[in-house]
Amino acid sequence: MDDDARNWFERTKDYVNELKLEMRRVSWPNRKQVQGTTVVVIISVFLFAGYFEVVDSILTRGVNGIIHFFEK
Repeated sequence: MDDDARNWFERTKDYVNELKLEMRRVSWPNRKQVQGTTVVVIISVFLFAGYFEVVDSILTRGVNGIIHFFEK
């Protein structure tokens, strides 16, 4: 094994060990927290979808009005 390969192997090994150490420090959310944030995300998605539907409808009517105005 040449120096570059050994060096790469050692760096990779160090990286994995540091990653394991860091993952032990992570505070993971409990089931209730995950469910709560999931509900918030789902509600937010539907609210934004409704908002964009309204904005799209208004812009479509406006553009169509302008097009019909200049077609005459």
